[in-house]
Amino acid sequence: MAEVYDASSITVLEGLEPVRKRPGMYIGSVGSRGLNHLIYEIVDNSVDEHLAGYCKNIFVTLGKDGSCTVRDDGRGIPVGMHQKGVSAERIVMTTLHAGGKFDNKAYKTSGGLHGVGSSVVNALSTYMRVRVYQGGKIYEDEFSRGIPTKELVDGLLPVVGKTKETGTETTFIPDPEIFEKTRFREEWLKSRLHETAYLNPALTIHYRDEREETPECIDYHEPDGIIAFVRELDKDVEHVTPEIYIKGEQEGTSLECCIQFQDSFEENVLGFCNNIFTQEGGTHIVGFKTKFTQLINSYARQLGILKDKDQNFTGADTRNGMTAVVAIKYPDPIFEGQTKTKLASQDAAKTVAAIIDTELQHYFDRNVEVVKAIISCAEKSAKIRRQEEKAKTNMLSKSKYSFDSNGKLANCISKDPEKCEIFIVEGDSAGGSAKTCRDRHTQAILPLRGKIINVEKASIDKVLANAEIKTMINTFGCGFSEGYGNDFDITKLRYNKIILMTDADVDGSHIDTLLLTFLYRFMPDLIREGHVYVSMPPLYQAIPNNKKETSQYLYDEKALSLYQKDHKEGSYTLKRFKGLGEMNPEQLWETTLNPENRVLKQVQIEDGRLASEVTSMLMGTDVGPRKDFIHDHANEAEIDS
Repeated sequence: MAEVYDASSITVLEGLEPVRKRPGMYIGSVGSRGLNHLIYEIVDNSVDEHLAGYCKNIFVTLGKDGSCTVRDDGRGIPVGMHQKGVSAERIVMTTLHAGGKFDNKAYKTSGGLHGVGSSVVNALSTYMRVRVYQGGKIYEDEFSRGIPTKELVDGLLPVVGKTKETGTETTFIPDPEIFEKTRFREEWLKSRLHETAYLNPALTIHYRDEREETPECIDYHEPDGIIAFVRELDKDVEHVTPEIYIKGEQEGTSLECCIQFQDSFEENVLGFCNNIFTQEGGTHIVGFKTKFTQLINSYARQLGILKDKDQNFTGADTRNGMTAVVAIKYPDPIFEGQTKTKLASQDAAKTVAAIIDTELQHYFDRNVEVVKAIISCAEKSAKIRRQEEKAKTNMLSKSKYSFDSNGKLANCISKDPEKCEIFIVEGDSAGGSAKTCRDRHTQAILPLRGKIINVEKASIDKVLANAEIKTMINTFGCGFSEGYGNDFDITKLRYNKIILMTDADVDGSHIDTLLLTFLYRFMPDLIREGHVYVSMPPLYQAIPNNKKETSQYLYDEKALSLYQKDHKEGSYTLKRFKGLGEMNPEQLWETTLNPENRVLKQVQIEDGRLASEVTSMLMGTDVGPRKDFIHDHANEAEIDS
């Protein structure tokens, strides 16, 4: 019988309660990505001060106590009396949707638009201290989990010192009750800060990490702006064109764009709006790509390279070998979600296309040899694309509409993708157990025989000839995107969850890495849209000698340590699972397949540029950088005992 649902069932969350109750709505996740996002929210506020013309330096410090301090030399948060009867700073730090960015009076353009950034960080921190340097005085406020702990003086902040400086300093310590881990990921942070310096040539960002015995200090200052950004992205490849830099403004929107073509078949287009990296692109990138393709086809016909009977180059053809940074300053942008990974403002596409049309035509008219070089890249791409389309047809046509080409797939009964999930299982032994114990209505099992090919090192024809990869492509049903063509259609995906289920050992980790490399390079939207997971089978089973007590599954060394603290040595038997094949079907269901009990890790991309670089380094052919990376991160490895 259903529980009573009436007026008393309606809960109203006051103040910052919604943030602590549903943090993912505001910062994306409570993992490392969400943790680092706290810093980005505070830094973005300082960058907005720079955009407004008042800040030249930002200082970011990671403290030994797990804190982060962000300081700028801007105007400082207003500390005067707000109409609500308390200091404006207190309103900003404790009230959702309160800030100076809802009109264009204080900030013409900004990245922090929703008025929740600082208050969200406050709500998710065990401790926050705000110091405002303004009018010759230092004002201070303090909070714990969003609740003020500093007494106001007649509604205003207490003065704790004198100063000749201006700006805001925010120190916060993330709440371990909210976050899975509370150690900031420095490589992600440094990448983000460096990107910000490229986008703001007059800004200097001073980074300091005090967590190790020897502090790391870096100053990020890039006076050449996005030209230097593109130069850095293409530093290890042979260039086909010089850096093509254009800028323009139309209807209050300004655009900076730098393009360079390299002697490769990769496309790397990075989009930014008001200094925010739009990892999933958006309307500004659509406008750029559409107009660029039109221009290249137009010039190809004007120069007689494309004849009347020839088909136009595809968008992918025209961007073959392209590295580009597209950065716009746009008033009142609309982003998809608080984490701002995709720009949704419809007018941005039209405005960007118009600026590109005018400015890029001016450049090409003065540099005809450059446009000829780009068209040559497009010709090469189109030729190879047509050859590979034939190869794809030959290799995949026989099994295009079947779920499996070798009979290993145990499909589920349901045909509703939202309800279905598929487990990619290591080996026939674990696959057999999984097929026995699964929920046949919603769970499909696909056993793989050994390790798949490393797609980072192999040519596309070898990749598509690999039986295991062909099986996955056919089974998922959405095609793939790589290189010159793109027949990937995520709407045809047959399973809402793709779960990698391998042994909890070195070999299992290697197989996971190969599979993730394949998915990242050939079906990246599966990861971006949140469809890819890694299962976490238990490492141990603790079986009490007292038969009245139930056994417990322990998923990591931390869980084992906690169990051992609560149980005397000799009062239980500890079983170490070396592989999924050691579990009987009941154990495998209970620990790894049952949605009620299992532990899954969702695979996410925090920084698209950094992810691509690390994938190339760790899985590519160049041994030197990989050895250096392993050496530098050896102390972080978890040794399988």
